This record gives sequence, C-alpha cells and structure tokens, in this order.
Amino acid sequence: MSQPVAEQISERAQHFLKVLIERYIRDGQPVGSRTLSRDSGLDLSPATIRNVMADLEEQGLVSSPHTSAGRVPTAAGYRVFVDTLVSIRPPNKRLLAQLAQQLPSARTGGEIMEAASRVLSEMTRLAGVVMVPKRNQERFRQIEFVPLSGTRVLAVLVTSAGEILNRIIETRRPFGRSELEQLSNYITDHYAGQDLETVRRQVLQEMQVTREDMDTLMQEALRMAQKALQAEEGDEEADVLVSGQTNLMDFDELARMDRLRELFEVFAEKQQMLHLLDRCLEADGVQIYIGEESGYDTLRDCSIITSPYRVDDEVVGVLGVIGPTRLPYDKVIPIVDVTAQLLGATLKLHA
Repeated sequence: MSQPVAEQISERAQHFLKVLIERYIRDGQPVGSRTLSRDSGLDLSPATIRNVMADLEEQGLVSSPHTSAGRVPTAAGYRVFVDTLVSIRPPNKRLLAQLAQQLPSARTGGEIMEAASRVLSEMTRLAGVVMVPKRNQERFRQIEFVPLSGTRVLAVLVTSAGEILNRIIETRRPFGRSELEQLSNYITDHYAGQDLETVRRQVLQEMQVTREDMDTLMQEALRMAQKALQAEEGDEEADVLVSGQTNLMDFDELARMDRLRELFEVFAEKQQMLHLLDRCLEADGVQIYIGEESGYDTLRDCSIITSPYRVDDEVVGVLGVIGPTRLPYDKVIPIVDVTAQLLGATLKLHA
C-alpha cells in the first residue's frame, strides 16, 4: 500500500525519513534538523534538511507536535518505513537459544502456547499474544483407547495443535487391550487430518447408515468415537493468551492512565484481539497493523505484528506482539516470525 508513496519521494527524502524514524524509535523525542544532519552522514545545510522535512510533512509522513519542535513519524510514515526502508535484523544466537529452550520445556499444547506468549513478551518487551485455535477447528491426529476397569475405557484424543483430550467412556461390554488397539487404529486411519467438527459429523453419519459389510467391532468403534468426540462448552470459541501487558507502561505515549485503562480492557475482553487475529489466519507470513489500520480506535496508538503458526503445513493459529507504533520493527519482526515457526515445530513434536 505504501509503494506508490515511496516512489513519489526522492532517495534523499527516503534516507532522511529512515534516519528520523530510527532515531525516534530509539529516543521517543521529536527529531530536529540538527540531529538529522548529524545522524544522516550527509553534508547538507540546515535549510536543505528543513526543505526535505517540509516535503515529507506535506505528504503526511511526518508531523510537528509543536511549532518549535522537531518532527515525529505518522502512521503513514511508519508504513513506508516498514514496507520499503526497514533493515531486518535476524535474532541473535542467544535469543534463538532462549526460544528453543523454553518452548519444549512445556508439557502440553496449552502450556507450549502459554510459553510462546510469555517468551514473546520477554524477548520484545512488548505484550505477547497467542491465539489458541477453536477446538472444533483443530485437526484430529490420533485416538487411543485404554482399558480401565469393567466396561470403562479411557479415550485419549490428540489434535494437530498438540492438545491431548482425555475422556472416560462406558462401553457395552469389556474390551481387551488388543481389541481396543484395533478400534483405535480404525478411527485414526479413517479420520486423521480432518477437523474435529467434520469427524464428529462423519462418525454420526456412518452410525446412522446400515452397513452390512461392517462387523460388530467396527460398529463399536464408531460408538466409542462418537462418545469420545462429543462437543464440549467452549469448543466453538477461540481464546487469546496474553503476557507482558505491563511492558506497555514503559512507553510514555501509552502510559497515561486513560490509555492504559482502554488497552487493559482490550486485553481483558479479548474480543477485539480475536477478531483482529482471526483476519490474520488467512494471511501468508508476517502481518503488520500500524495505528488505525487495525480498525479499532482503542489500538490507534499501537502496532500489531502477527504471524500464523502451522502444524503439518496446516495453519492452526496466530501469534504476535502489541506495542506502541514506536517499536523496533527491525528486531521484532524476525522474532515474531521465528517464534511462529518454532511454536509449530514444537507442537508437532509434542503431538
């Protein structure tokens, strides 16, 4: 969206815009002509620099908070910076090692996603968010029936997101371990890779159709699968895990009590974040929303950087960070991208 704007400004103006934004991100103070002259490395007069700044301001890429102050970037200026000017810096080995160590230390899919949210906030000093997929949209990976006492059987269901769901069911008669293994293999072979809602629907359809070629054991397999896959409250709802909200108090532009109250309400209610992250599910790779691009007034001073995470090449959720528009995009973008890749790989290993 910013490519045409970038093409309309000279290379010199782009250079000054990049220098100004990098300085503003670092210091959080309006940037004056003298600072720009020093940081740019170009031997230009203050009058020339002021003219370039006036052109950038006319195009809506920078603004002057006060008549005598320097300039600050606008949301449009950040967009040009992010799309065409930023120099991405890959995470260093120490940060990669920290990620690789902390995610696998969790035991369940839910704990792994909580760890990802926490590590994102710790590494970026922003708020880390991870969208937990709706359970009925998770992919069915495997089921295992384990004999208990009498006619009681433990059904262990594993999803593509690494979630392990346990349910005790009553069967019509006692089953031995070898029989239960056959039942487990039958259900897994027939339904693996489909979302839970589809599996539930197909199991019910098969149960309702009389099939002469289906023996009693296979019919029992469907009955047991139907009980094990019964929908529960909350299966239709996604959730968002949030860590590090208090990091936002470190940024002056968000630290006013009224702004913090608004943002913390967004984190508590989660509905706006869910809608925003839901839009990112269909996107390919890292997505960046700057200011009002999110579509929510409460996030007007924030930037959101997200990336979908995959298991077996299937997008199962989205993660990201929320911070002020004045955030170090060059460092944060690759951290979000790498965390999404590692989260997907870790969930696959724990499935």
